[in-house]
Amino acid sequence: SSSSSSSSSSSSTSPATRGFLSNGKLTLRKYLSFSHRHFDIPKAREFLPFVVPVTTTSVGRISGYIAMSHVASSTLGTYDMAAHQIVFSIFCCLTPFVDALSQVAQSFVPAVFEAKERGAERAVALRRTIGNFRKVGVGFGGVLLGLTACIPLIGRYFTTDSIVLDRVNGAIPGLGLFLLLHGLVCGGEGTLLGQKDLKFLRNMYAIFFFTVPAYMLRLKHRALTGAQTVGIGTMWSAFSVYNLIRTLVWHLRLAQLQRRAERGASVHEEEEQDDR
Repeated sequence: SSSSSSSSSSSSTSPATRGFLSNGKLTLRKYLSFSHRHFDIPKAREFLPFVVPVTTTSVGRISGYIAMSHVASSTLGTYDMAAHQIVFSIFCCLTPFVDALSQVAQSFVPAVFEAKERGAERAVALRRTIGNFRKVGVGFGGVLLGLTACIPLIGRYFTTDSIVLDRVNGAIPGLGLFLLLHGLVCGGEGTLLGQKDLKFLRNMYAIFFFTVPAYMLRLKHRALTGAQTVGIGTMWSAFSVYNLIRTLVWHLRLAQLQRRAERGASVHEEEEQDDR
């Protein structure tokens, strides 16, 4: 009987399909023969509330990158454009280090947030979880800042043109500030998604979708009219301010949600005392 129980427990913990796929082991044959018969519509509907916020989040991010590349290619000179390509390539290599922090937060936070017990222990656990993600975000931000500081040492591997290298070095302060805050941004964003604060994220990224490109286009206009000298250092400094705003907004929102959770815990304990 012990062998049968162990076999049943091992079968229950074996890898199985999750989400809107039907239960059972996911084999290569099943994967290749996927059809509508394997599609669990009720489960798929559970993901519908995430479609618009997650899509808006992705589009809101991409709009800033597109606006920066447009300004660099249409307004700045050849040297700045070449420097922007180098800086953006380094940026794309470094950001995945902390982008995964958002997914990790989305995996861990719901277990605490959706706990049936709504007392003080849940509020304390939620505060500690968010605090841990903040610490990890700060740590990763420091690592990325250190890697950014190495760009002057490795710049010659990207180009031998001294003018382009000077332009690249001019973008380091803005790039460094952006990456220093990026761990906090990703951790905060994932924590908000884990708490299903979807409407707030959707609205904020809808605002960013318009405001960030609008500011970049304003830089383009000022550069073309000669009102301001615009280089990639200016662009990346503006982009780092955008990340600073996201950091403040995300963590102010988390503080607000934490206060709500603590108030709810107090009310829950008072109701329990009244019942006794």
